[in-house]
Amino acid sequence: MPNLLFICSKNQWRSPTAEMLFKNHTVHQARSAGTSDKARIKVNEKLLNWADMVFVMERRHKALLKQRFPLIIPEKLISILEIPDDYRYGDEELIRLLKEKLNDYL
Repeated sequence: MPNLLFICSKNQWRSPTAEMLFKNHTVHQARSAGTSDKARIKVNEKLLNWADMVFVMERRHKALLKQRFPLIIPEKLISILEIPDDYRYGDEELIRLLKEKLNDYL
């Protein structure tokens, strides 16, 4: 069962919403984390090693991961979803965007 990790800044709205879409999924397991020191769950080495695929909401999240974890983050594992920090947890438009961008995994 492939492990998917979703990353945004504070792990409050975007990445937890993406994780929620995969709750009880038959093929994938999902978790979420944030890059900020104020993140609800901070991204760490253990989470990154757990993940088979890492999805970041913005390019800056990828840059931060590469800077903080240069030995763990192979380029091929990171996919940028290009979803701005304009949505609250469970926002209908956010869910629509996530479903559109993650169609191959859902």
